[in-house]
Amino acid sequence: MPIPQRLVRFALVLSLGALCLAALPARAQLPKGDLFFGYSRTGNDAFYPNVGGLNGWEASGYLKIQKPFLGVEADVSHYGLGANAVIPRTTLYLFGPRVTVGFAGVHLFAHGLVGGEHSVNTSASLPVSANALTYALGGGLDVPLAPFFGWRVQGDRIWVPSLPSTGGTPARFSTGIVFRF
Repeated sequence: MPIPQRLVRFALVLSLGALCLAALPARAQLPKGDLFFGYSRTGNDAFYPNVGGLNGWEASGYLKIQKPFLGVEADVSHYGLGANAVIPRTTLYLFGPRVTVGFAGVHLFAHGLVGGEHSVNTSASLPVSANALTYALGGGLDVPLAPFFGWRVQGDRIWVPSLPSTGGTPARFSTGIVFRF
């Protein structure tokens, strides 16, 4: 069975990142931040009418760029997993500033993200293949589980201004594991 292209690309990016870290001088200050991966769900009709809430995953990375609170975040999420071919599969790719405060290992954060949305379905009577500008405004809470690991609960309001208002719930909820470095 051939190796999927996505797995090959992921392994290549991971290897290049490890090489870059290995090339740093021993005394170099590594950046502070976190990596998140978890389950995500959208509100009903968040992107298109009559689509309901979609299940999916979300991954994000955060780097602290200025002490003590400010950093940048990149976020990718995909929805429509397990849905039939009539339901649009939607991918969001967002980035922007994040403010984080912490005490006793618990981190509370707020972010404002902007980016794009891509939806596609091929088997519907009215096929969808669209790209749109997207905004997300929200925040979350990270609770420590073990050294370097925590559990995140996050909520966002998402807007896709170029899509007509559907009267749905333009929100997403995410939860999952956080690796802090």
